[in-house]
Amino acid sequence: MTIKLNLIAAACENMGIGKNNNLPWKLKSEMDYFSRMTSKTIDPTKKNVVIMGRKTWDSIPTKYKPLQNRINFVLSRSNLDLKNCKDVYASNSLESCIEKLEDNAFKSVYETVWVIGGRHIYEAALKSDSFHRLYLTKILKTFDCDTFFPPLPTNLKKVSDPDVPEELQTENGIDYTYNVYENTQFGK
Repeated sequence: MTIKLNLIAAACENMGIGKNNNLPWKLKSEMDYFSRMTSKTIDPTKKNVVIMGRKTWDSIPTKYKPLQNRINFVLSRSNLDLKNCKDVYASNSLESCIEKLEDNAFKSVYETVWVIGGRHIYEAALKSDSFHRLYLTKILKTFDCDTFFPPLPTNLKKVSDPDVPEELQTENGIDYTYNVYENTQFGK
């Protein structure tokens, strides 16, 4: 079985995704959507995998670390001390992470693989042969950001997912939409 990478991100109109290693907006419902999508499994004996860079890991408040009910992979070129963290693994690249996930012993414990940021991890995932889908929340407002989602590849087509609301969302005076794009080159 080929690993299917699903990317999940929220970006504002200028494709900004962060400011000072934090989200530039406060949208509780959108955060609940992220949690639900990345932790929901069909098989109750399995968990999903979330892959993130070290800066994304560092940006998660301590009380939420590791992301619960998920297997966390942190990509970093430097050594990380994750010994005391249950369900957290370190890897030095997306490729080595995918190799670990393809190991038969590991395959039996997870269901879906989600890439949750940051920019460099998204960029590597978009270029990967394993890139399957992008779940992109479009925040319909511009925010001051210092980190941006990479340019979208041209080989994407918009698709529906029964778990993703299609209607316009509004929270705290901010409109946003959930969008799902599939890589038309996946598996070819």
